[in-house]
Amino acid sequence: MVSYYLGLRTPGDAAEFMLDLSERINNITQITTDGLGSYPEAIRNAFGDMVHYMQLVKVYRAERPEHARYSPASCVGCEKKWVQGFPDSSRTSTSHVERSNLTIRMQMRRFTRLTNGHSKKVENHGHALSLFFAFYNFCRKHASLDGQTPAMAAGLADHAWTLEELVALID
Repeated sequence: MVSYYLGLRTPGDAAEFMLDLSERINNITQITTDGLGSYPEAIRNAFGDMVHYMQLVKVYRAERPEHARYSPASCVGCEKKWVQGFPDSSRTSTSHVERSNLTIRMQMRRFTRLTNGHSKKVENHGHALSLFFAFYNFCRKHASLDGQTPAMAAGLADHAWTLEELVALID
């Protein structure tokens, strides 16, 4: 998880998130976002010409049966929309972000929908997210990284941290 931001889907929050992301990436990259209107300007301001950018806009079925009112609408297709640079449209995908979101929802009760496990204070929610991402990046070994943590694969750590090492950093 290179970057995360706790906020709303507003232009200001999109701008702050993209600025944070741009400070963590030091080469020209390709970015794909959903169709949120705040992203194009936020990405342009944060990355300038150092990005290839497309939006993947999902098209949803308009009507839902009554028994599915708490379920998300059915996606019936996607439209790729060029925004900036020279993105490779064959690599335009939100799958990695969607998978990350699923991992977060499955491993943090605070994100379980329609339960009482949610955070009551945004400050506590932010602390829980920070701990989760630190654990995910520095402690959790990933099979897709040959048993390394993401921090080890990125050269930021030489071993998988123990929970004791992680908790020792908390003020």
